[in-house]
Amino acid sequence: MITTLRILAASTALALTLSPAWADVNLRYLSSQGGLSAFELADELGYFDGTGITFENVGYAQGGPASLVALAGGSVEIGSAATAAVLNSIAAGNDFVASYPSNGINDDAQSVFYVRDDSPIKSVADIVGKTIAVNTLGAHLDYVVREALHQKGLPEDSANLIVVPGPQLEQVLRSGQVDVSAFGYWQTTFTGAALRNGGLRAVFDDTDILGEIAGGFVVLRRDWIEAHPEEARIFVEQSARALDYARDHIAETRQIFARVLAECGENADVAQYFAGYGVRKGGLAVDHDIQFWIDVLEREGAVKPGQLKAKDILYVTGDARPRTEAKS
Repeated sequence: MITTLRILAASTALALTLSPAWADVNLRYLSSQGGLSAFELADELGYFDGTGITFENVGYAQGGPASLVALAGGSVEIGSAATAAVLNSIAAGNDFVASYPSNGINDDAQSVFYVRDDSPIKSVADIVGKTIAVNTLGAHLDYVVREALHQKGLPEDSANLIVVPGPQLEQVLRSGQVDVSAFGYWQTTFTGAALRNGGLRAVFDDTDILGEIAGGFVVLRRDWIEAHPEEARIFVEQSARALDYARDHIAETRQIFARVLAECGENADVAQYFAGYGVRKGGLAVDHDIQFWIDVLEREGAVKPGQLKAKDILYVTGDARPRTEAKS
């Protein structure tokens, strides 16, 4: 009996020695149509193998704000939304951390506002009073329109925005149900498919308004990070690794997108138009990515001056604390 107990004790000790320091963790999330988040790509590439981290897709999110509602309610562990939507949610009392940029806008990836070739709309000034299709309200495209009008000295609410899912953006524009369709930087797969059919013209894109900047963030709850600091570090680092992979291996990434979209019953053909995530190397975020939108929200009166600080919101890879200084 004593010998048996010693063997069991030794076996248990050996198992503890060989086991990783973190426990198995399942992360639930809402996906977006037409593409994969960086952590989904990382999972497909096997970057999380052996880490104890698994993922569970629990449905589709119509837009970022819906993802944040699910995160706040505890039905998912991962949220993703445009920066302005993230900040609004934090200002409303949710203790979220922006873990890494989900997407960004640069020379390779932008949100583009398209009209039909025969449209009289030629510039931002011409969208006053017009109907614009966006994926959701209160997020990136909504605020790009508001900022574009503001920069022209026009009322920020002088365009009419309606919500249209990504797969229908082309259809509502060609049928005349809207004057403009805004294809988000994360919807380049839908953009490519629409342009292939011809007859559309770009009026402006978000880089014209914002310059190069992170467009949105993958978001975690601060209490989850504090309870799982090692898993949070691995999640962010491997997701950033996948962002770099997509930049350096665009053809292979498109093949992965096509396979996964087909498995999910989506149109795999759109994967050929994936243009990249548009983020800096290593998934780097800088204070400007957050501060720009804090300034906009303060100007609009949505948050009080000084209520939000970029250094309190951005996550530092390898540390459960938020970022404390900007890097260029």
